Amino acid sequence: MKKCAKCDVTMKQLSSKTPEGVPYAYFKCEKCNEELLSMDQLHEVAEAYRVLKRYHLKLSKWGESLGLRIPKELVSKYKFRKEVTIIPEEKGIRIVPE
Repeated sequence: MKKCAKCDVTMKQLSSKTPEGVPYAYFKCEKCNEELLSMDQLHEVAEAYRVLKRYHLKLSKWGESLGLRIPKELVSKYKFRKEVTIIPEEKGIRIVPE
């Protein structure tokens, strides 16, 4: 178990997710609310962000709409065909294969 550097109390291990949904674990002091993330965990979160960034795409103008090209490896992984369902969400959209 980790000890808080400020108040020398045993820290509680918790888990959470970034806004993009990347899970991570951290330690939190219940006395002073200090939070601590290990370097290994930080590297894992950074790697997950690198993977997310790999799929940064540009949109193309198609008439009055915008078009999006989905990379071949994602088409294969999610078994996209010629039609998908787009579900609006609070912070983005979800694309679901049919």
